[in-house]
Amino acid sequence: MTHAPRSALLRAALDAADQGWPVIPLRPGGKAPALHGERHCPGTGECTDGHRTFEQRATLAPERIERCWATGPFNVGIATGPAGLLVIDLDTLKPKDTKGTPDGVTSFLALCERAGQPLPTTRRIRTPSGGQHLYFTAPPGVRLHNTAGTLAPKIDTRAWGGQVVAPGSTTPYGPYTVLDDSPVADLPEWLQHALTAPQRPAAAPVLPMPTRSRSRYAAVVLDREAAAVAATAEGGRNAELLRAVRAVGRFVAWHDLDRATVEAAFQAAGETAGLPASECRATIRSALDWSIRTARPRETA
Repeated sequence: MTHAPRSALLRAALDAADQGWPVIPLRPGGKAPALHGERHCPGTGECTDGHRTFEQRATLAPERIERCWATGPFNVGIATGPAGLLVIDLDTLKPKDTKGTPDGVTSFLALCERAGQPLPTTRRIRTPSGGQHLYFTAPPGVRLHNTAGTLAPKIDTRAWGGQVVAPGSTTPYGPYTVLDDSPVADLPEWLQHALTAPQRPAAAPVLPMPTRSRSRYAAVVLDREAAAVAATAEGGRNAELLRAVRAVGRFVAWHDLDRATVEAAFQAAGETAGLPASECRATIRSALDWSIRTARPRETA
């Protein structure tokens, strides 16, 4: 009985290596590599001539795999970069996420629809939390790296610099299992473009329309300021959001715009720019409160 889990994990490691995907041991029951980091490198063995990263130590050699997994029930990690893979990680919602936030699967379906592309058929793995890993062959001559939220919230990718947990591995929350054993598809060009194109200013988000009439001028200002926030590069996003909301806040004070409409517009714009949802909400609320409190009467503005 004590050898059954280890044997299953050894099979999982050998199966991955048979696919041409170099593997590393992960901590038993976990997702972190069971290898020393650079700060704790002993400078011996494989690291005699300098620290070797997990990507350099990942292996396809059956004898090395058997020796490693004979020493403990390690989970199996696939070094995605050396494996020539780009794995899309569709995450589930966490308790702290805002109610109504789409999960990774929903966001990816929406991403495909907006691109006018079908959902790719490829190898799919179910994670213990209910998320999914979609495997793709990385394009030749392009060195893709890990991303977090580049495609959409709750969608990360693993390539060079990353690893994914192979099916057959287990955690206290359950196993990693194969949902679709289709051959690994080439990364679609439209996804490659989305991951490699320069992060140009985003288009203005689609703004929810108010339920009552509003000033045409106020609407133009709201659209313009939301677009400015959405196009802001990293480093000044929160400051730009604060400035823009304060600029529009007077229209809320004058009842030309509905506060919920303004909040929704800037929330979409801030998240489009890459700000965390919670940070957007706090900044928008503070800026609107300040604007409403300090707005001059329309006649003297």
